[in-house]
Amino acid sequence: MFNQPFLFMLLLLAIGFIAKNQSLMIAASILIVLIVIGIDHKIFDTLQAKGINWGVTVITIAVLAPIASGHIGFKELGEVVKSPYAWIALAAGMAVAIIARYGVGLLSTDPHITTALVIGTILAVALFKGVPVGPLIGAGIAYIAMKVFELLKSGIG
Repeated sequence: MFNQPFLFMLLLLAIGFIAKNQSLMIAASILIVLIVIGIDHKIFDTLQAKGINWGVTVITIAVLAPIASGHIGFKELGEVVKSPYAWIALAAGMAVAIIARYGVGLLSTDPHITTALVIGTILAVALFKGVPVGPLIGAGIAYIAMKVFELLKSGIG
């Protein structure tokens, strides 16, 4: 049981505790429990394959809840389009969705990048109180940065 993945999860739990990051502590604890009870090999593949989609669905539900509850309606929509900040938010929402599309492509063609993204996400969550919602955005940003690097490199060399 005290294999590398288990010890890594314990380390992440400790980092979450030290950083007082509840999300990291809960996630690491759940994964540790799955390892201890021995069902990790049955569940982890499904979590890896579908977990991001489930997470995006939960986030989408949370974002749509004010509309479903009636707190945001057509009146608020009409008022919001008059604000320059709303237009900035609209553009930002579109930009991250497009960037995430490139992230999906990068992760499917270059899966080892996932390791660096996971470590970066863990560090941001643990050290900077970040929220681990952006692996696809992170991959998209990495894709764009890689393309810029390649462009600069080809221009220099």
